[in-house]
Amino acid sequence: MKIPKRIEPLVEEGLVDSVIGQLMNGKEAMVYVVRCGSDIRCAKVYKETSKRNFRHNVSYTEGRQIRGSRGARAIRRRSYFGRLAQKEAWQSTEVDTMSRLATVGVRTPKCYNFFEGVLLMELITDSNGHVAPRLNDVILTADLARTYHNFLIRQIVRMLCYGVIHGDLSEYNVLIGAHGLVMIDFPQAIFAASNNSAARMLKRDVDNVTAYLSRFAPELARTDYGSEIWSLYQRGKLHLEVNLTGNVEEKIKPANVDSVLSTINAVLRKELAWQRYKQERWTGRQLQY
Repeated sequence: MKIPKRIEPLVEEGLVDSVIGQLMNGKEAMVYVVRCGSDIRCAKVYKETSKRNFRHNVSYTEGRQIRGSRGARAIRRRSYFGRLAQKEAWQSTEVDTMSRLATVGVRTPKCYNFFEGVLLMELITDSNGHVAPRLNDVILTADLARTYHNFLIRQIVRMLCYGVIHGDLSEYNVLIGAHGLVMIDFPQAIFAASNNSAARMLKRDVDNVTAYLSRFAPELARTDYGSEIWSLYQRGKLHLEVNLTGNVEEKIKPANVDSVLSTINAVLRKELAWQRYKQERWTGRQLQY
């Protein structure tokens, strides 16, 4: 295959020897299978901002630290340099997040190099050495769906224990590798402690994988791990070995009806007194005339 222009700098630097073929064309990037010496890897080529279908919004970028005060100021001013800095920050988030998560036991592809907007990373394969399918591409048994669901929930917990939320998790960015499930696509990852949309995004990630896997194991649809996980996180009780039930116990406190009625009656009395006062003043003014 002819070497794409964006990969040419990597060939010149000796990071890539040849391009075997295109693996996918996504909303954020194109992925190629490349040969690097004796290894077969992936080259993720991030698209230019104008060609992306996915739009960065404050829900994802809120709370992210921009390297260098100059870059941060430029982004706030929305200058040309600021747009470049924001693009680089969006791309480097995936590299930084994947590298960080890999060290704490989260299953992601291994990153080898990031050069000129191209990420070289591990090619995930199945037990036969073929490119691993996405979770969306397979039909599962009920037992396997439950196993996969449990694994993904534990991975979501593990990420959150280290302050990270995937932000766009679904059956489309989970691969079924030879050694189990592997999560991909992290440029939209957020930091839970500094993002006001963290709770919503965590629950959406959980709901997405649950909705898909419940097609094969319907009872999963009756769980609410997202709310449970976030509740534990907020209370400082989330840890790697936490026992999850999939349910959230709502503490319903009986309403004090007498107190409510007393408050309503007090407001009504004040309103009647005010109306009576205004009427008396109006009547007094008429008598003066």
